[in-house]
Amino acid sequence: APLSFAPIAKRADPSVVFIETFSDGGRGAKRRIQNGIGSGFIIDKDGLVLTNNHVIDGGDVISAKLSDERKFTAEIVGRDARTDVAVLRIKGKNLTPVPLGDSDASDTGDWVVAIGNPFGLSHTVSVGIVSAKGRTRDDVPLDPAGYYDFLQTDASINPGNSGGPLFNLKGEVIGINTAIRGKA
Repeated sequence: APLSFAPIAKRADPSVVFIETFSDGGRGAKRRIQNGIGSGFIIDKDGLVLTNNHVIDGGDVISAKLSDERKFTAEIVGRDARTDVAVLRIKGKNLTPVPLGDSDASDTGDWVVAIGNPFGLSHTVSVGIVSAKGRTRDDVPLDPAGYYDFLQTDASINPGNSGGPLFNLKGEVIGINTAIRGKA
């Protein structure tokens, strides 16, 4: 293992997005009500962002904030509830995409780094290993109709990490942090 995961975290930082969703507070109301937070990551220079569908579900307005404090209103490009993936677009200059890796090339026991915004604490880094591969809907409490093939990690994942990237040691994204298995 590297002596420090700081270089991976530093390189990834500009690509990780803090996502907040708001609903308009009813007819004629000026108030916006925050109804969700999560994470996402930029996958190309044109501002495509990958996140979980459940992060943006029910939001009328989606706000995306970068580590340099720039804030964007994100539009939904596509979403799929069954696989819990959504693609957003933000319009901005000098966006930094993450390199995508091959999750099939990862092995149980490999180091992984999760970056996200647990509890709204932005750009939190946690580290663990791939604890198992090929977890299915029998293992994870999600829509039973969905198609799932999950990596399991012991890296600390908390609410707000959803939609954030899981990196291998090359700094490539090999997964999206999606589900937390609570105590049965």
